[in-house]
Amino acid sequence: MNTTPVIDVEHLNVRYGDFHAVRDLSFQVGSGELYALLGTNGAGKTSTLETVEGHRAATSGTVRVFGQDPRDRRAVRPRTGIMLQESGFSPDLTVRESVRLIGRLTRRTDRVERLLGVVGLTEKAGTRVSQLSGGEKRRLDFATAVYGTPELVFLDEPTTGLDIQSRDDLWDAVDRLREDGSTVVLTTHYLEEAQQRADRIGLMHKGVFQREGTVSELTRALPATIRFALPSTAPEPPLTAERQGDGSFLIETLGLQKDLHLLLGWAQDHAVELRDLAAGPTRLDDVFRSIGSD
Repeated sequence: MNTTPVIDVEHLNVRYGDFHAVRDLSFQVGSGELYALLGTNGAGKTSTLETVEGHRAATSGTVRVFGQDPRDRRAVRPRTGIMLQESGFSPDLTVRESVRLIGRLTRRTDRVERLLGVVGLTEKAGTRVSQLSGGEKRRLDFATAVYGTPELVFLDEPTTGLDIQSRDDLWDAVDRLREDGSTVVLTTHYLEEAQQRADRIGLMHKGVFQREGTVSELTRALPATIRFALPSTAPEPPLTAERQGDGSFLIETLGLQKDLHLLLGWAQDHAVELRDLAAGPTRLDDVFRSIGSD
């Protein structure tokens, strides 16, 4: 098993004049991993990605992709696919021509017809890019990024503008990439996608990682919750509970199973109905909200 990281970032700093966008950031992405880089607005995520992708020089620090400087395009670019937030395709080229052009530029080999089938654009092969819908352009972006099954794929907001079926198809294609050994770096505002699919997540705020780890590690950093409503005649619950604006109760706990068992036993003993009962671990979006207040 290859233990050398595909991406190795050490003490990265990125400045724009007096503005310090990325501050002494260090992280690694292993071979075959799906790593989600998430952040609040202005967190430094885009500057970090642009540096790792080779589009921007670091102010200081070291960035290596496949052990090389990512700005060494001859060494790194043929092994890397990049799906940007917005496409830069010529509006006058057809879908088929756009995919073929990117293939030649990356020096990878693939069949254009296969890729168009993967992203559901076979019937649009002869259509000019200017005539595509926003969702169709995103699918074309994805097709060009994964041309030739690159070893490393950057997906920047890949499902924005896609309908549910197109999203599912895209993630099925990503799953096949990973089965073939590709490493994936994801950025997304759809936190449920990161929660469901990422092996590890880095949460950025003000140029640094506020949290990094697996979804389980991140969500365990905050208490689990128990929510319920009570009849007006019910006695006080057996645990410290905060009354919410709608009259329901919220319990935050680091011992979910124990406290839920206690609450259910109390309800049984007092013949109390726990209305709208919901209990579970902290969600990733709760962790995301918390970093903005750190």
